[in-house]
Amino acid sequence: MTQPNGPVPRPGILDIAAYVGGEHAGHIRLASNEGALGPSPKAVEAYQRAAAELHRYPDGGASALRKAIAGRYGLDAERIVCGAGSDELISLLIRAYAGPGDEVLYSQHGFLMYPIGAKSVGATPVQAPETNLTTDVDALLAHVTPRTKLVFVANPNNPTGTYITAEEMARLHAGLPSNVVLVIDAAYAEYMNHNDYSAGQDLVDRFPNVVMARTFSKIYALGSLRLGWAYCPAGIADVLNRVRGPFNVSAAAQAAGVAAIGDTDFIERSRAHNTQWREWFAGEVTALGLTIHPSVTNFILVDFAGQTPGKDDAEAARQFLKGRGILVRQMPAYGLPSCLRVSIGTEAEMREVVTALKDFLAA
Repeated sequence: MTQPNGPVPRPGILDIAAYVGGEHAGHIRLASNEGALGPSPKAVEAYQRAAAELHRYPDGGASALRKAIAGRYGLDAERIVCGAGSDELISLLIRAYAGPGDEVLYSQHGFLMYPIGAKSVGATPVQAPETNLTTDVDALLAHVTPRTKLVFVANPNNPTGTYITAEEMARLHAGLPSNVVLVIDAAYAEYMNHNDYSAGQDLVDRFPNVVMARTFSKIYALGSLRLGWAYCPAGIADVLNRVRGPFNVSAAAQAAGVAAIGDTDFIERSRAHNTQWREWFAGEVTALGLTIHPSVTNFILVDFAGQTPGKDDAEAARQFLKGRGILVRQMPAYGLPSCLRVSIGTEAEMREVVTALKDFLAA
C-alpha cells in the first residue's frame, strides 16, 4: 500500500485487484489445475541434473527448448519465444502493443491476467459477454473499436472449460482489423481430442497478427518452474525478444521442459487419466443434484445455484471442503459466484471430493 507522502504509482495501478492464486495449505490441492500425475520422471531427472550448473547463466535464447517444442508441434523454432510462464508472455504482449488510451478486449469469463495486464500499462480492459459460458465471436467483434489493440481468447477457456471451434476462431480473426493482435491462449490445448479444434498455429502461420500462447504448467505439470512459450509471426517474435528479460527462463526450467516434451508416453497417460476421472467426477456430482458445466480441460465448474437454501452457497461448500483438507477454487473474481472450480486429481482425490460434497449437501 502506498504510504502517505511516499512514491505514487502511475494512474490506474492501485485500481488493479491483485491476482490471488489457489490456496496451498491442504492435503488435496485441486485449486490450481495442476497435473494430477505430477511431472514426467524424465523431467524431474533433467531438473536434478541441472543443479550442478546453478552458477551458470541460462541460454538466453532457450535454443534447445525451442528446438524441442518446434519438433514436437511441427513449428518454426525461430518464431517461438519462451517465457516465465505464459503469464509473462501475456504481459509482454500487452506492454509491447497497448498503452494509455488503448483497449484490450477479452471474453467475459476469461483469464484474470488479461484485464490486470491491461491496467498495468494504462490501457482499458474491455469485456465482451459470453453465451452459455462460451466465447461469443459476434459479441467480441461488436466490442472492437479503433482503440482496440489486442484481443485475448483463452481456448479452451479457464474457468468455464468451454471452447470454440477452429472455424469460429478463424471467423473472429477475419473480422478483426489487421492492426489488432489476436492472442489465442491455448494453455489447455493438450487435453483436447475434438476434431473441430485448433490451438491456433495454423492462423499464426498464415497471418502477421496472431499469437498462440502455451504453457508447461498444465498437462506437463511444471507449474513451479514457470515455463511457457508463444508461437508468433516473425515480426511479433522480434518484438517480444526485444522487451523480454535477457535470461527470463532458468536453465533448470529449460532442461525440464526439453525432457517433459519428449516424454510422449507420460503425456498420453496423463491425458487418458484426466479424461477418465473428469467424466467420472462429472457423473458422480451430477447424480448428487449439482449442476456441472461441461468441460474439455482438466477441471470442472460445479454450480450450486438452485440448491435448497443453505446448500446453494458455493463459498459455504468451499469452506466445508477446506475443513476436510480439500482445496478448490472460488469464482467470484470471474463473475461466477455460485460456482466452484475443481481440478481433476488422482482417483483417490476425486473419490474423496465426491464424498465430501455428498456430506455437505446432507448436513
